[in-house]
Amino acid sequence: MIEQVKNIEQVLSPPLGDGGTKQAPSSPLGPPVPERTGDGGTAGFSLFSSLVTFLGTSTKTTDKLNALADYFVHAGDADKVWVIALFSGRRPKRMINSSLLPLWCIEITGLPAWLFEESYHTVGDLAETIALLLPPQIKVPGAERSLSYYMAQFAIFEKQDEAVKHAFITQAWQHMGKDERFVFNKLLTGGFRIGVSQKLMVNALAKSVNISPSVIAHRISGNWDPSTISFIELLSEHAHTVDVSKPYPFYLAYALEEDVSALGEPHEWQAEWKWDGIRGQIIQRNNELFIWSRGEELMTGKFPEYDILQGLLPEGTVVDGEIISIAKANNAWGFAPMPFAFLQTRIGRKNVTKKQLQEAPVGFIAYDLLEFNYEDWRPRPLTERRAKLEEIYAQVNQSVFRLSPVIQYNTWDELIELRRQSRDLFAEGLMLKRKSSEYQVGRKVGDWWKWKIDPFTIDAVMIYAQKGHGRRSNLYTDYTFAVRDGDKLVSFAKAYSGLTDKEFAQVDNFVKRNSIEKFGPVRTVKPELVFEIAFEGIAASSRHKSGVALRFPRISRWRTDKKTDEINTLDDLKKMLQLYGNKT
Repeated sequence: MIEQVKNIEQVLSPPLGDGGTKQAPSSPLGPPVPERTGDGGTAGFSLFSSLVTFLGTSTKTTDKLNALADYFVHAGDADKVWVIALFSGRRPKRMINSSLLPLWCIEITGLPAWLFEESYHTVGDLAETIALLLPPQIKVPGAERSLSYYMAQFAIFEKQDEAVKHAFITQAWQHMGKDERFVFNKLLTGGFRIGVSQKLMVNALAKSVNISPSVIAHRISGNWDPSTISFIELLSEHAHTVDVSKPYPFYLAYALEEDVSALGEPHEWQAEWKWDGIRGQIIQRNNELFIWSRGEELMTGKFPEYDILQGLLPEGTVVDGEIISIAKANNAWGFAPMPFAFLQTRIGRKNVTKKQLQEAPVGFIAYDLLEFNYEDWRPRPLTERRAKLEEIYAQVNQSVFRLSPVIQYNTWDELIELRRQSRDLFAEGLMLKRKSSEYQVGRKVGDWWKWKIDPFTIDAVMIYAQKGHGRRSNLYTDYTFAVRDGDKLVSFAKAYSGLTDKEFAQVDNFVKRNSIEKFGPVRTVKPELVFEIAFEGIAASSRHKSGVALRFPRISRWRTDKKTDEINTLDDLKKMLQLYGNKT
């Protein structure tokens, strides 16, 4: 069936809806004029879609880097700005009701609705299904548009009626190839994702401009609008100085997987608890306070508890730390971290009630100083940054602003024993930081390590499967797992990572041969494959049949040595909840 769907565009010959004419009708949002940028770059959406297609199928980092660098050389400046925005997490919101796109595709192709549905279930992705089913592209000189053009038009037609959206989208489809339609549809529906790290994008950009990657990373962070800022403005030092809210790129640690003694002498390292919250920066500049998350979301208004810090933090100060639910406690720290599930009740809410403020109070655990007196302190050693941070902490003297405790130890064996207490403190393990280290950009090997505790594990059986996305859109790689509850199987988690490509292919083959029922794109399968599921935390949940929700579930390994009657039970999960979970 999948081959039939992918070849269907060769069978359907009529052009899009205008009776065979190849003359481009004028767009309801503007004339289809050819676009070129002032710097000589080619402003083509096809160039962008080719990049996305290549990045989605390539598995080699070097090839991805070269493809991105080549794009930044040849693309127009306005498109470069949008690529920087899209590839650094500024994903567009949904511009159209997704249920309309199948209707318009059916209208154009003349296919019966049941065949479209079968095609969709086979392909597993709406954007790709439509891209495959539409008639061949009509190539008209001058009809090529840029990425920046479409992003600008999306902002305009978001407020237009359905007829305008219909005309614009169907005309755009007409002049696009399959890959362009796929990317266009993903942008329209808010489903655009790209398997490229911001670090890779920054390194590629550095190849085309005479600026170091660390400086680029800082300049593209913060609160900027890709629809109004130019490429030159974005990367200029002036733009950096104008935006007083601009955060610094976060320094990320690598997972410590070898013996801790391999790091050398214990006295060279500062140990702290690894808190289970949201990484963030507090910025005090020009008598304003800003709170940024690691995902570069401005969260100032979401946590009113932090308002008291405005004016107490010194001007020109940036502090790195953890946004976390904490409660006052009669211990050496003066606070007690709360499970992440408490913080989850606050995430995404525009208006926080008095009850939520009382039940899930939020604090900030500070552990590094990035800027002081408007001076960049990142090149200074950790010991110096820490000493100044302790001074600031004493000056602020507010319960909402806490200092990450430094763990005292003399030997690695002592630290190994202390690490075992992590879960009792609602910590994920330890952070190890070289005392002489600078605060760097991105994930660097050598100076910062996260030494997480071993995850929880549970053996479960797969009961449902669904196709994945991107390069796995034709494989069943998204699974639902169940544990035993007496004679029944109760679903409790979904996971789609942790297997090798070879294993995913083997499971996909099993699903296709052992499907029992189908519900849209979901397949019920024979409960025969057992997997070990790893997760970081567990919480009570009234939204799940099992009564529990897991934090960061993923497949740890395929238990080919176990049968279904050997999997864990719902009681096992509830015991974990009782010992380690949030039961509110």
